[in-house]
Amino acid sequence: MAEQTHTTGDAKLEQAITDWLKWDKNPQTSEAIKQLKIDGKKEELQACFGSKLEFGTAGLRAAMGPGVSQLNDLTIIQTTQGFCRYLEKNISDLKDRGVVIGYDARAHPSSGGNSKRFARLSATTFVSQGIPVYLFSAITPTPFVPYTVSHLKLCAGIMVTASHNPKQDNGYKVYWENGAQIISPHDKGIAQSIEENLEPWPKAWDDTIIDNSSLLQDPYKSINKDYFEDIQKYCFHRDINKDSKLKFVHTSVHGVGHEFVQSAFRAFSFSAPLAVPEQKDPDPEFPTVKYPNPEEGKGVLKLSFALAEKEGARIILANDPDADRLAVAEKLESGEWKVFSGNELGALLGWWIFTCWKEQNQNPDAIKNVYMLASTVSSKILRAIAVKEGFHFEETLTGFKWMGNRAKQLIDKQKTVLFAFEEAIGYMCCPFVLDKDGVSAAVIAAELASYLATKKVTLYQQLNSIFNKYGYHISKNSYFICHDQKIIRDLFEKLRNYDGDNTYPKLCGTFVVSGVRDLTTGYDSNQPDNKAILPTSKSSQMITFTFANGGVATMRTSGTEPKIKYYAELCAAPGNSDYNQLKKELDGLAGAIEEHFFQPQKNKLQSKPE
Repeated sequence: MAEQTHTTGDAKLEQAITDWLKWDKNPQTSEAIKQLKIDGKKEELQACFGSKLEFGTAGLRAAMGPGVSQLNDLTIIQTTQGFCRYLEKNISDLKDRGVVIGYDARAHPSSGGNSKRFARLSATTFVSQGIPVYLFSAITPTPFVPYTVSHLKLCAGIMVTASHNPKQDNGYKVYWENGAQIISPHDKGIAQSIEENLEPWPKAWDDTIIDNSSLLQDPYKSINKDYFEDIQKYCFHRDINKDSKLKFVHTSVHGVGHEFVQSAFRAFSFSAPLAVPEQKDPDPEFPTVKYPNPEEGKGVLKLSFALAEKEGARIILANDPDADRLAVAEKLESGEWKVFSGNELGALLGWWIFTCWKEQNQNPDAIKNVYMLASTVSSKILRAIAVKEGFHFEETLTGFKWMGNRAKQLIDKQKTVLFAFEEAIGYMCCPFVLDKDGVSAAVIAAELASYLATKKVTLYQQLNSIFNKYGYHISKNSYFICHDQKIIRDLFEKLRNYDGDNTYPKLCGTFVVSGVRDLTTGYDSNQPDNKAILPTSKSSQMITFTFANGGVATMRTSGTEPKIKYYAELCAAPGNSDYNQLKKELDGLAGAIEEHFFQPQKNKLQSKPE
């Protein structure tokens, strides 16, 4: 029986390779597979063809390289063909309105893969079917794609990017006609449609057909103009720059953000931020950083600190490579640099945007229609502000796909969505972009810092003022790296069967568990029927524990990276200034989570790099 399974596996592998070599017209990837066959490299061939890319609500994200398990010209063509057919079935005026396609600066010379090439092949697929395409002629930030979908009332958007992933990766991010990332059931429908359209269509490889096509338009100039006009009109802009002498340093971490943040500062009549010269221009090799992700903190900001010290700048703004996220650091009076966590910056931006809105809306009834959103693993600080100030706060599942879709529902009901954020340094400050946007967030953070500087108040001091007024909310987040899905499943199943079948932990060290919500299975002990209110997903792991001391901790798997993440937060009543005691308790809780919940598999997990 084992021999028969082995033979069947060999036959499937051989068929997958045969199909690949028949369909793949990229000489680099096809020759790579031919050479592996000649050399008898069965293990490498298995890695290329043993598993297929899975299309989900995050679209695709994987390494660039040959075979069905990686991103390359052929898998991009297959994905776009499936997406095209799905759109044709579901949107009747697709050939009137069309789609938008953007791309970042990623490239992988050894596989011939790069974001612009993938974008052109995607455009070719749609144009070959008579569908209009708005293809950006140059690199753009990710938020420009959802903005264009909404602004031009298009049917869909595609952004070719792997955001802050390692340099070998790329991705394919999809937006629906509402301007938000796709959610279920679209992901399953598109995935099925891809499987039904694997063989490249007759013109799939001929991307020259788009060059002189009347169906192709370049939205680069018009969107650059309209976007910056809109952030100026929508955002609660104040004429404060002339009163502030604050200097800013900005880094795009070798990504696309430099030019666009410069434009945002001009739109606000601010002096241009100082650009970190070594990281200003796009470079797919990311030569100055180990990880091109500002969320990692001080290691990524090393060159920014050096430039700020040299130029006497007190604030650093950092985008990730596709400019949809923002990190902020401030030089404290002690001379130390404070890198704000995603939750802390969420508190500052949420407070600022609400404060500005309140000044411009004196009608006491207007606040009844105001909303802010945050993901379930993010700080509950917005909830505390909402309770005190009288607006609405809503929690969604993790990811801006959920916040963007919910924001659109509220906007369609004539509600005002002021702000949304997630702890992973993602902020939606202007709801005409229904996704995180690091460009608008950068200039609004600069506006906030400039305003506070005129009052001789720092960002850090303002954060403490927010905590003193609305209650301390301090969090500690981390992750473990794990590439083995079985280890991940075993870890979470252990938590679900902690003291026998279907039992969750009652203690975490000395911390008493008072409630459990499992959004993989749909269980929630805090609900009368034990059924979770938020949507559940069996394909991802996510368990939240509440503790008797008011703490909340969530453990979940990442949808785009091989990580198990955990998030812990403690809250204290307004006026409670014993921050050190609270932090000590939080550190104890985080330590207990690692020791008691991760311990069974901890020796098989790789800790977060320092």
